[in-house]
Amino acid sequence: MHIPSALRELGIDRAVAWSIPMTMRFRGLTERDGVLLHGPRGWSEFSPFWDYDVEESASWLRAALADATAERPAPQRREIPVNVTVPVVPPALAARIARVGGARTAKVKVADPGCDLSQDADRLAAVREAMGPEARIRIDANAAWTLEEALAALPVLDRAAGGLEYAEQPCASIEDLASLRRALDVPIAADESVRRAEDPLRVARAEAADVLVMKVQPLGGVRRCLQLAEQAGLPVVVSSALETGVGLSAGLALAAALPELPHACGLATAALLTGDVTAEPLHATGGTIAAVRPEPTEEQLVRHAAGPELTARWQARLAECSAQL
Repeated sequence: MHIPSALRELGIDRAVAWSIPMTMRFRGLTERDGVLLHGPRGWSEFSPFWDYDVEESASWLRAALADATAERPAPQRREIPVNVTVPVVPPALAARIARVGGARTAKVKVADPGCDLSQDADRLAAVREAMGPEARIRIDANAAWTLEEALAALPVLDRAAGGLEYAEQPCASIEDLASLRRALDVPIAADESVRRAEDPLRVARAEAADVLVMKVQPLGGVRRCLQLAEQAGLPVVVSSALETGVGLSAGLALAAALPELPHACGLATAALLTGDVTAEPLHATGGTIAAVRPEPTEEQLVRHAAGPELTARWQARLAECSAQL
């Protein structure tokens, strides 16, 4: 791929577009794609979803540039506890997925347009039975509910799960999150209200969340996330954006650098891809992933190289986002 001159001036000397099919439909996707950038500090990932505009995607490029050109912060821990992610699937399959990787925390997707509340409750009950009474179970509604729907749904799902660790982004607006948090005992985590907000700290000032979910690329990089976490003063769960091992390693670096890490992180998503650009995907073992920085191999870069049309789209997107910086 051609590298924009502004990126070359920063030391970016290589860009490779990739595409990898997913093991199952997730977030409406059957394939994940993006660009790997190489700079003085190694490889980084630029992979905003296609529904993000140029301005929003520019933050993802800032993160990739920072990771390729600057040292990562010093780690406070070497092993990162992670949750297993359970998509919207039937209960029997949900139970099997929940056992993968030895995780003691599960994030279960709910509020999908194709499922009703009883199906969500059955999925949660199956995950609880599979993981046992000591496991933590959290749900992610991806801002699908109105305040009234969340008020009705959360008590039902809390009972089905045998107690929820927290509910991630049950409603879209910060005002509704704050109202929900005051009305119910289920802790609230904010994701979209952080990573897609002009002011990521507004949710903390509004006392609308108990936990902040942070994703490195959308928020502009590892060090930027550390600054936001310090200013917010709330516990942080580091999550992935369905990245390759290169992008996941930046999330692991953030989780490793946080002063405290009371919750398992959403970084065990390599299992959702059928392959990786690194020789060894970052899969969980015993519920943890080592905070390492794997390098892509030439063999895997060739195997997962994007086709000409998709490469051209990423070429144009890289140029547009570079012009925004």
